[in-house]
Amino acid sequence: MESYHSLITSQREFFRTNQTKDVAFRLNALKKLRSAVKLYEREFITALKTDLNKSEFEAYSTEIGIILEELRFTISKLRSWVKPIKVKTPITHIGSASYVYSEPYGTTLIISPWNYPFQLAAAPLIGAISAGNCAIIKPSELTPRTSQVFAKMIRDIFPQNYITVVQGGVETSQALLQEEFGKVFFTGSILVGKTVMEAAAKHLTPVTLELGGKSPCIVHEDASLKLAARRIAWGKFTNAGQTCIAPDYLYVHKRIKDRFLALLREAIHEMYEEQSMTRIVSDKHFDRLTSFLKQGEILLGGKSNREMLSIEPTILTDITWDDRVMSDEIFGPILPVLEYTALDDVVEGIRKHPNPLALYLFTASTRIQNEVLNSISFGGGCINDTIYHFANPHLPFGGVGTSGIGAYHGKNSFDVFSHKKSVLKQTTLFDIPFRYPHVKNALKRIKMFLK
Repeated sequence: MESYHSLITSQREFFRTNQTKDVAFRLNALKKLRSAVKLYEREFITALKTDLNKSEFEAYSTEIGIILEELRFTISKLRSWVKPIKVKTPITHIGSASYVYSEPYGTTLIISPWNYPFQLAAAPLIGAISAGNCAIIKPSELTPRTSQVFAKMIRDIFPQNYITVVQGGVETSQALLQEEFGKVFFTGSILVGKTVMEAAAKHLTPVTLELGGKSPCIVHEDASLKLAARRIAWGKFTNAGQTCIAPDYLYVHKRIKDRFLALLREAIHEMYEEQSMTRIVSDKHFDRLTSFLKQGEILLGGKSNREMLSIEPTILTDITWDDRVMSDEIFGPILPVLEYTALDDVVEGIRKHPNPLALYLFTASTRIQNEVLNSISFGGGCINDTIYHFANPHLPFGGVGTSGIGAYHGKNSFDVFSHKKSVLKQTTLFDIPFRYPHVKNALKRIKMFLK
């Protein structure tokens, strides 16, 4: 197994020069990255087409554009984020002032996935740079062309002892995880996330895990059905359903189920009938997904092409929690539909399973909204929309329980790559005597304040 000890040592030595802590240095790095993304835009679009058959619209809107906006937002806000935050000081500490400093961890490791191979490598990198860290990025081997372009771009703009990309397969990730980092940021499956956390625990390294799970989408009887159908079709079948926050399955109220499914079919035909779908990433994933097509009844779609690794947008009905398609996250263009009459049954069904990364609810009722939000634990989500919360830099993005640890985007990316260091600055003009044990009536006076 290859050793990356010398690379990490060189980054650690560079970090100790304190150059990365200078806000001007960080801003310059972010601006260089933004310019490079624009310069490499066409190469990334071509690479994403090669790896996943992504259209130019999808490549820009879900990968490149999101990163350019995240960079713009971070650059505009960074000077305010890096300032120490003054906090209140209790009367027991009279004469002192209290501050919270944001301190970089040092050398960080970012392991990114294949489904959004540019966006999910670049977004945490923005956080690492803005917080003043060095970084090693390990992109996915399942999207080799995009990983190559990303590595080339980073090599062109940053020295290896500051930011670098290490390519390779599982053995590369394993070798990197043997080393000691200040922070590990991983995006991927729950199974691999557990392995990452176990490896990091050996060094007591803090981790952020962006995982997944079965994200429910509830369509209540009072929903705006046509709008719900369009937004669900878009959220589910973008990137051929290979999105960690895509609606994994539908819970549809029995009274409106037939009408809604007819509108959903229309929305899918309108959006995707003439479009070339993003391909499934590998034979292994394709075989797993097509095995689900034998379950329930196919209301729409169901055709697949193994040579092209493509699967039509598919709706499955007559599905229950006992079907295998409901056992794990689908991560593909297959949408199972369950029906309900009582909302309590929906809540109970979701709560019997691990915390989802996202939840979507379509209803006009504030009471129903509050009931669902207060009853179910999930990472984040939308009311009357799908996946749109992801693109708001003011909202933390992350999971809970098995769907992840920690959150990022916007200032949260800066925070997740920063240690919050507490500092109390004490006066030397006077002293508070009763904190010392030999002073007369010290205990009596302490009890006046600490009670």
